[in-house]
Order: sequence, then C-alpha cells, then structure tokens
Amino acid sequence: MKVIGLLGGMSWESTVPYYCTINQAIARRLGGLHSARIVLYSVDFHEIEQLQHAGEWDEAGRVLAAAAQAVAAAGADFLVICTNTMHKVLPAIETAIPIPILHIADATAMAIGQARVRTVGLLGTRFTMEQDFYVGRLRDRHGLTVLVPDADERETVHRIIYDELCLGRVLDASRDIYRRTLEGLVARGAQGIVLGCTEISMLLRPGDSPVPVFDTTELHALQAVEWALREETGGSHEHHPSEPSPAS
Repeated sequence: MKVIGLLGGMSWESTVPYYCTINQAIARRLGGLHSARIVLYSVDFHEIEQLQHAGEWDEAGRVLAAAAQAVAAAGADFLVICTNTMHKVLPAIETAIPIPILHIADATAMAIGQARVRTVGLLGTRFTMEQDFYVGRLRDRHGLTVLVPDADERETVHRIIYDELCLGRVLDASRDIYRRTLEGLVARGAQGIVLGCTEISMLLRPGDSPVPVFDTTELHALQAVEWALREETGGSHEHHPSEPSPAS
C-alpha cells in the first residue's frame, strides 16, 4: 500500500471527511483491521484565506509548496490537495516536490465521464467558478461544458462557503439557496452538478438535486485509494490518464 499525502486544513471541516472516506474505503477493500497509510499536513486556513482574498496567489503557492515538501519528506508517495480552490497554485506545488499530484478536477471528471454526462453545473468558491484553472481543466482536458451561476448567485454561494460551511455552520436557509441555484443550472442544461468546493457536501446531498451530483471530496478521496492500492490489486504504477507525471 502506498502512502497517501494529504495537504489539508482548507478548511479542516472538509479534511475530516477525506480522512474518514479514505480509511473506510481501505477497510472495505482489504478487510480486517486495515487502515490507510497517510501523511497529513494541515495548514492554518486563516493565513490561506487572507492571501486568497488579497489576491496574493504567489505567496499562497509558496506556503502550500513548503507544506507539500514536508509531506513528501515524510514519505508520501503522492499528494492529494484537499481543496478545489487551491489547485489554482498547483504549478508552484508541482515544481516543489518529486511526487505526483492527484488533481481533484481529474478525479471528478472521471466519474462524470463514467456517468456519460457532458454538461455540468459548477458550484464552488468565486475563485473556482470564475477563474480558468478549474473550469478550463474540465473543458480542455476532459471535453466538458461547464455552466456557472450568475454573478449575484456566485457571490452568495461564495459567502455561504466562507461565512458558514468553513465554520461548521449548516443552515437550512442556505441549503434552500443552493437548491434554487442548482435548479437554475439544470434549467440552463446542466446534466449533473459538480460540488466544486470540498465543504459543499456538508450542505447538499444527492436528493437535493434533480440530476446527478458529483461530490469532489468523496471522488477525490476514493481515487486516492485507487492510487494507493494499485500495485496491491495487480495494476501497474504506469502513468494513469488522470495522473500527472512526477514533477522534475
């Protein structure tokens, strides 16, 4: 079993389900008292959030690259960045470590493809919904059409993530807002909804949507298990379609 490196704390509320999902899946696959081999580095999200909203992405990249180096030095075989938004600084992290990174959008796109869905609605932070590092990857690498809410809805979705979900607050009124937002995306042609922030699954469940929901937290964690067990289940460690080559 390979060692999974988790770069978490963004926020810690969503790092907990990563840890639980990975260990539960390992237990199901291997039985007995098996659990995952994990190295976890949990950052102080206050620092990261301040850099995000100040637009200091280069500095945020340096902070996460240093944390990723600690994860690699501790023996991780590959890295899982436990957040959608901070994949914006993926290039800074990739160049800093000698191990591959499992991209959350790639893990999600695999499930979308298996469901034969081509047009998805995306809910996430304003950064994820509006910037090309995420939407562009789904579009250019995986051939998906990605719809996002209008500007006012994006602002509300973003606010609920930071002011409520990252603080562990799950409110029925906010769930209703998210339901209306995703229903609007479905009306525009979305065949599925991507929960493109790792906290959103605290608020929305599959039953809240009239179309399939793709929970990036769960999909990312389960794909990490596949990577960790690849040799143990008879597969090779050759390059996988969703697996970037190790940084040089």
